[in-house]
Amino acid sequence: MTPRAQTPNAARELEHPAAREIRLEEVLHALADPVRLRIVRALAASGEEMTCSLFDLPVSKSTTTHHFRVLRESGLISQNYRGTAKMNALRRDELERLFPGLLDSVLAAAARQEERRGG
Repeated sequence: MTPRAQTPNAARELEHPAAREIRLEEVLHALADPVRLRIVRALAASGEEMTCSLFDLPVSKSTTTHHFRVLRESGLISQNYRGTAKMNALRRDELERLFPGLLDSVLAAAARQEERRGG
């Protein structure tokens, strides 16, 4: 029996950096993109896991996939399959331990910016 046959879900597991591997510059790079910041803001506002399909983003499906991958690989979000749905969650507790106040500051600044723009 091949390893894939022994572990059918292995092909559907996504790699995430361990907390000790999350780097500030990668987090900041991920947050610098408006689409990715929009995803993070939505996850923070919901406080729960969300499927990719719940996000109304102004980009193609392939570009959306790219943005979620950047967020996952930077350590900002976790992604896990539940059936056929890919669930996304903010890694808020881990980020707060690593970079105290960073996420809340970025989210507050983004909200103030949106208010200034009349959004």
